[in-house]
Amino acid sequence: MDTGGTFTDFVFETNGGFRVFKIASTPDDPSRAIAEGLERIVGETGSRCVEVVHGTTVGTNALLQRRGARTALVTTAGFEDVIEIGRQARPELYNLDVVRMPALVTDGLRFGVSERVAASGEVLEALSDGELNALIERMRETTPDSIAISLLF
Repeated sequence: MDTGGTFTDFVFETNGGFRVFKIASTPDDPSRAIAEGLERIVGETGSRCVEVVHGTTVGTNALLQRRGARTALVTTAGFEDVIEIGRQARPELYNLDVVRMPALVTDGLRFGVSERVAASGEVLEALSDGELNALIERMRETTPDSIAISLLF
């Protein structure tokens, strides 16, 4: 199934063939359209055992159109700007005046914390209670809608 802004699309296999149908999406609660579609599949197949694969263009579109939640990023200290710096793979590698899209997380919502875990899982530098409390206070001050955490090993 694919949850879109207008329709939720369903494709399922039955009797050796594929069936396709659409249900109006329910943006206030996407699970309602999903449940309705799954009930229809169960009714048509007679099977209560259904393998579900779900995708959503709503999430992809929000990302592409930058309409998503105002998100804070917490990462290992020193890596706060990696999301803006990006990679060497860019359309015009030697153009110093290339115009880039703004980072998905603005500078004022990127926070680094001193911690480090080895690839083996061994804690090399533990996050202190004091630093964690300071981070919580910064989150209260900046009031993000969501928080992404990406700590490195």
